[in-house]
Amino acid sequence: MMQSPTTIAAALGVATGLVVLALSSTHENTNAQYLVATQALRQVQAVHTVPTTHVSFVPATQAQAHAQAILDSTEDVTLEAVLSMHPTTQVQPSMYGNAFLLVAGAIAAVAAYIWRPRAQKQPLSHQSIDIEFGANVAMATTAGSKAAPSKTSWSTVAPSKARPSTKLNALPDAPRDYPLPSQVKNTDNFRQAKALSSKFLEDAKNPNIPKKKVAIIGGGLSGLACAKYLADAGHEPVVYEARNVLGGKVSAWQDEDGDWIETGLHIFFGAYPNVMNMFEELDIEDRLQWKVHKMIFAMQELPGEFTTFDFVPGIPAPLNFGLAILLNDKMLTLQEKIQCIPALAPMLIEGQEFIDKQDELSCLEFMRKYGMPERINTEVFISMAKALDFIDPDKLSMVVVLTAMNRFLNETDGLQMAFLDGNQPERLCSVQQKHIEKLGGKIHIGSPIKQIVTNDDGSVKHLLLRNGEEVVADEYVSAMPVDVFKRYIPEAWSTMPFFRQVDELEGIPVINLHMWFDKKLQSVDHLCFSRSPLLSVYADMSTTCKEYYGDTSMLELVFAPCAPLAGGKVNWMSKTDEEIIDATMGELARLFPLEIAEDPTWASTTGKNLKGSAKLRKFAVVRTPRSVYAAIPGRNKYRPAQLTPISNFTLAGDWTSQKFLGSMEGATLGGKLAAEVICDRAAGREYQPYQSRTINPDIANKTYEPKKPLGVMGDVENSIVWGGGMEVKNKRAMEEMITNDPDQGLVGGEYVEREYVSS
Repeated sequence: MMQSPTTIAAALGVATGLVVLALSSTHENTNAQYLVATQALRQVQAVHTVPTTHVSFVPATQAQAHAQAILDSTEDVTLEAVLSMHPTTQVQPSMYGNAFLLVAGAIAAVAAYIWRPRAQKQPLSHQSIDIEFGANVAMATTAGSKAAPSKTSWSTVAPSKARPSTKLNALPDAPRDYPLPSQVKNTDNFRQAKALSSKFLEDAKNPNIPKKKVAIIGGGLSGLACAKYLADAGHEPVVYEARNVLGGKVSAWQDEDGDWIETGLHIFFGAYPNVMNMFEELDIEDRLQWKVHKMIFAMQELPGEFTTFDFVPGIPAPLNFGLAILLNDKMLTLQEKIQCIPALAPMLIEGQEFIDKQDELSCLEFMRKYGMPERINTEVFISMAKALDFIDPDKLSMVVVLTAMNRFLNETDGLQMAFLDGNQPERLCSVQQKHIEKLGGKIHIGSPIKQIVTNDDGSVKHLLLRNGEEVVADEYVSAMPVDVFKRYIPEAWSTMPFFRQVDELEGIPVINLHMWFDKKLQSVDHLCFSRSPLLSVYADMSTTCKEYYGDTSMLELVFAPCAPLAGGKVNWMSKTDEEIIDATMGELARLFPLEIAEDPTWASTTGKNLKGSAKLRKFAVVRTPRSVYAAIPGRNKYRPAQLTPISNFTLAGDWTSQKFLGSMEGATLGGKLAAEVICDRAAGREYQPYQSRTINPDIANKTYEPKKPLGVMGDVENSIVWGGGMEVKNKRAMEEMITNDPDQGLVGGEYVEREYVSS
């Protein structure tokens, strides 16, 4: 639905008014300076016993210098806490400028009030910033000592002048789902997805197009999408999945208690047009639990509190994103936001052409090249990098962040998020399977291939399964993860630059955690960005997902980065489950000291003066040593097209070339584009321009020696060797993982048998 001129004009008025009103301020963001000073105090308290006796107000630079001096000392000292609340002087506007700003600010205030989010009314105590809570946490001493009572003066802090962060216990208790966002289907990308789906259906009606039997290797999202659309076009897809479960990186299984263990924490975005189109086609849109349109960030400096990007209803993109950022004054100051404009403006003006040129730069390199503030790394980029690719921003290509931002900025509901209402195998994959089989396709699980056998001309002769069966088809598709596919490239193809470019790609390690507690935590009905050194994103699935609703919490967390490739200092992949959980409990205790209880089972929770009562009852650790491809700088150009030099062989997968990232959307689109290649070939049509890609000269101009494929010899039950995730519960399983992928054991230690935590 098109936005009315009145709405657009009002949106422009709101955005413009807020900018000029903010520019008229003569004070820096005091809260940001407060956090800087508080962080300095914490650095000291991590080393020294520091009884706090007084709080005074001095510049942040002095606070940091004072803290550093104490850190450099060798004895415990008494620290006079320093908090920075001093205003800085800025140039005052002229008389006319003052008048203009006054009028614009008034318009903005009225417009912002009219279009303000209608939130539940909260108690008065939650409507002002809780300085005392932040102070008590900041002043708490470590090493088992108790914090001394402090006489704190907050004379320069006026709660009414600060936008509040959201306290954990101020959030609504009852989960609430929202309807399908109104603008999800009103985008060019969605219309393109729907048009491509229509192309398949038209092919099915054409009796002159020969119907092909297509063998697809891999039953993840990409393989299932490829099979679905080939079946829609009237062809006969046959999927061969090595494991005993479908879904690949979205697979799940049940433990001995019947609880579902998921490979990853999967979130659906409004900016997933091909996924949304597929849900519509399969008539399962009602299985998506849409959440309120906002992004929620845990505040590292104020444990137990959150800050948000709130998207005002009725404001179109890109103004809604800009307004959400402007309305948040907890993460970046106005000056820091303004510093970001020169770096991001070319993305909006030049689009994908500018974005693609940034692939050689990491997020940090891009940030410094364009003069962005250093604090945007800790406040924004760390969260985005770990959520998008499980990797730190100094390792992540900026093309990934810019691609995501470009999608979200240009689609009004692009950043609105949804959870699937249950486990992926039953609520998604089984529906795809039934659709495929209803149209004449077949799916075989527990059917690993041994070899891709070629003819003299290099075309595929047949697939040889591990059980000795030969699979003969008209067309063949690999929907395997990149690391697995590299082990199957036939010797006849190993000298071709098209296939050698794949050597430059590899999957990123990631760990997904399930943690069952004995109590219900004061949770958020949404995805949360932790901004923690060890954790990426998390959600309380007992609150966000219908199938997992309950009166005790089950947190699902993404533990990243977890290996040196991703920027981590510790190779957590080779650590024991207990070591990983202990580190995570320490992070949770730091983030939520009023929720988590001290528990001698987990050393990281002891001696921290925790006030909570929740204890861990059970846990599961799922390792995926090779997840989505590592989008490190300079790798995007090596992603191959779906169309290959082999006449009857096509590539699918989120790692192949397509305009979305290594994600559920990228996997779905990669499979759909592979199906289009086969359909175009069957119909005698010319291939689409986006189905091929120029090979980079550093690969194309080399001469390669032939090499035999390694193959995969692991058990069907060993999901890791097939590019999936699994629980590694014993030493033998760890040794198998390291044997198959030696990089995962670089800093390994002796693995011990899992001992479940008793309730």
